[in-house]
Amino acid sequence: MSNTYLWYQTLIKPTWAPPAWIFGPVWTVLYIIIAISFGFIFYQVYRRKLSWAVALPFGLNLVFNLLFTPIQFGLQNNLLASVDIILVLITLATALWLVRRRAKWVAVANLPYLAWVSFATVLQLTVTYLNWG
Repeated sequence: MSNTYLWYQTLIKPTWAPPAWIFGPVWTVLYIIIAISFGFIFYQVYRRKLSWAVALPFGLNLVFNLLFTPIQFGLQNNLLASVDIILVLITLATALWLVRRRAKWVAVANLPYLAWVSFATVLQLTVTYLNWG
């Protein structure tokens, strides 16, 4: 059993927190959606069908999303992870808003991702609060 797992198990979590096993399958499905839809956006930028201004929040979202695990579990820093997940949520909402008229399917396909990140943001903020100090 890794130190990361043991550390996370010691955190106080709300009663409504999902079991740990659910995160893997959920993120697997979401990463498939992200790969296809974000890949489409970057391909459209490459083809000059979309501007970099539209693609920027998608790129930032990927960066913030990929930073979450090293921050939360590597650094074991709930506060910094809370800031990061808020940035994931903001960049995702911005990306979907900007693309909604140009590639509606991308916005619609990412609604489960938006729902999960919204839930994960509330969960992370709650865990941070419950373990403050």
